[in-house]
Amino acid sequence: MPVPSVVDLSVIIPAYNERFRLRATLEAISGYLCSSDLCWELIVVDDGSQDGTHRVVESAARIDPRIRVIRSPYNRGKGHAVRLGVAASQGAQVFFCDADLPTPIDELDRLRSGLRGGAAAAIGSRAVAGSRIEVRRPPAREILARLGNRVIRTVATPGIHDTQCGFKLFDGNKARRAFALARIDGWGFDVEILYLFRRLGWPVAEVPVRWAHRSGSKVRSADYLRVLADVVRVRWRHAGVRVSKETP
Repeated sequence: MPVPSVVDLSVIIPAYNERFRLRATLEAISGYLCSSDLCWELIVVDDGSQDGTHRVVESAARIDPRIRVIRSPYNRGKGHAVRLGVAASQGAQVFFCDADLPTPIDELDRLRSGLRGGAAAAIGSRAVAGSRIEVRRPPAREILARLGNRVIRTVATPGIHDTQCGFKLFDGNKARRAFALARIDGWGFDVEILYLFRRLGWPVAEVPVRWAHRSGSKVRSADYLRVLADVVRVRWRHAGVRVSKETP
C-alpha cells in the first residue's frame, strides 16, 4: 500500500519502552484504519526507549509503509514526543492516543463526530455523562486525579472536566500551530494545548468514551504534582498569545 499524497488523518502514538504492548496496539489501530475510507498515516514517536520499541514499529512498517517511527535520542517526556509527531504530521485531522490503548480505537468515531459538529478539537473524557470506566485506577491515584482536575479547571481550562485522557482529535492545521507554541515536555502538555486552543478562540468538545486502566502505566503519584506545577506556568507563559478565530 503506497503512502498517500493527501492525508485525511494522522495518528500519533508516543511510546517509551513499549515493546511488549505496542504490537497489539498497532494491529488494532491499523485494522480500524484499513476498514475505513480514510487516507491515513500512523506515526509512532519512540521517546528514547531502551527496549527495542522502534523495531516493533519498523516490523509493522515493512508490511504497511503508512506506518513509520520517529526516534528521539533521549527520553524527554510524553509532551515532547507528541509534539514531534504533530510537527511531522500531514493530516487534515491529527489524533493521538496512548501506546497501551486504554480507550478502544473504535471510540475515535465519537471524536470524529465532534469535529463534524464544528469543534476544532474533540477530546475523550472519562468524566462526563455517557462515559464508561471499565477498570478504575488504584484508589490513591483516583483521588489525586480528581483533585488535580479541579485545580486544572480552576486555573487553566474552565468547563473541561478531563484534560488528561490520552485520546484526542484535532483539526490538523490548528494542532500544528498550537503544538508549535507549546513548551511542556511532560504530562502537563495536554493542559497547555487545551489552554492554547481556548486562548486562540478554537472550540473544544469533550466527548464521553470508554476507558480501562492498564497495569504497567508509567504515570506515578508524583507526576500529578508535576502536572499541577506545569499548569501554573501555562497561563503566564502564553499570556501574549493573541486570540484569533482564523485558521492558521
